[in-house]
Amino acid sequence: GFYIEDDGPGIPVEDREKVFEAGYSTSESGTGLGLNIVKRVADAHGWDIRVTESSMGGTRFEITGLEIIE
Repeated sequence: GFYIEDDGPGIPVEDREKVFEAGYSTSESGTGLGLNIVKRVADAHGWDIRVTESSMGGTRFEITGLEIIE
């Protein structure tokens, strides 16, 4: 698998599953569709996506269940 992480404010533990819901956004200008689409693509391929805290204090998205071809 692979991961993507940042050093932003992070996502509180209680909100981590909500971020994948269609329409969920903490931004007034957000549509709340981006992470829902990512989750649907991952599900369609049989992958798992998990939200955790990054080593830099921000958010880390871990995608597993896929084969990496080098």
